[in-house]
Amino acid sequence: MQYRELGKTGIKVSAVALGCMAFVGDSTWGSQDEKDSCESIIAALDGGITLFDTAESYGNGYSEELLGKALQGRRSEAVIATKVYKTHMREGEVQKACEDSLKRLKTDYIDLYQIHWPNWDVPIEETMGALEKLRQDGKIRAIGVCNFGIKDLEGVLQAGTIVTNQLPYNLLWRVIEHELIPKCQENNIGVICYSSLSQGLLTGVFKSADDFPAGRARTRLFSGSRPDAKHGESGFEKEVFEALGKIDSICQETRMSMTDIAIAWLLSQEIVTSLLASARNAKEAIENAKSADIKLSNEIIGKLNRITEDLKMKIGTNPDPWASGAQTRFR
Repeated sequence: MQYRELGKTGIKVSAVALGCMAFVGDSTWGSQDEKDSCESIIAALDGGITLFDTAESYGNGYSEELLGKALQGRRSEAVIATKVYKTHMREGEVQKACEDSLKRLKTDYIDLYQIHWPNWDVPIEETMGALEKLRQDGKIRAIGVCNFGIKDLEGVLQAGTIVTNQLPYNLLWRVIEHELIPKCQENNIGVICYSSLSQGLLTGVFKSADDFPAGRARTRLFSGSRPDAKHGESGFEKEVFEALGKIDSICQETRMSMTDIAIAWLLSQEIVTSLLASARNAKEAIENAKSADIKLSNEIIGKLNRITEDLKMKIGTNPDPWASGAQTRFR
């Protein structure tokens, strides 16, 4: 396992993290057994994964409760990242949300506390002031944000110090390379990647857009006519599956799985602090941990870049995977 620092906090985290959203077993991910979830967390920890990412909004607190339960007796080995939702951005609300998360997580501190989504109705100075007080009180160790576009990022940087921006980033979704990565690099902000496997597209399991689960085919990669899609765009289904076919050829050439290649490619990006990988059982958690040790040659990285460059340019600069430019929640 590789370990990287959260900004200049001195907090070391595993380059591959366990994303705990899928544990809630919602309509997107399907039913999930609690025993499998707890075993995934322990297997990840045993495999060298130290960063665990959750949120108060995942299953209305259930994901946090599950993580707290699984880490009992091993809390000191883990780095917990959780999130305060955008409806709790007022000073008193931030304080209460943090206290509630601490109780569910069965801990007295949170390592990385993140703003889950920007709230344009609450001054960011108020929210950051509340977070800074929590940090000074020892309730949290570091502050991060999620889903902050250029304008929101500029605003939060004027209001305080953050160490990470959690963003969608993978071989098929390289949109943040246009503007957000340069902005983060300029301000020493690390990127924590979510949708690292493009919600399963980069596992090599799905051979056509129609094979992909309808609950996940809501992103702008897919046609706006897909069930639950709200972006109203034509999508890039042809380009996506052409790229996946070419990536599969590299898998055959290197005798590596597509998952391993996708994770190794992300970890070759200097800006990436850690990437989130979900696991539904202990076996998947162990496989994710092992993938952090895989290194790609510069030649293979170059091939992967060329394969997905056309898709990157066609998608454009809007980093929101679910909404068109006029509707974007990233600003």
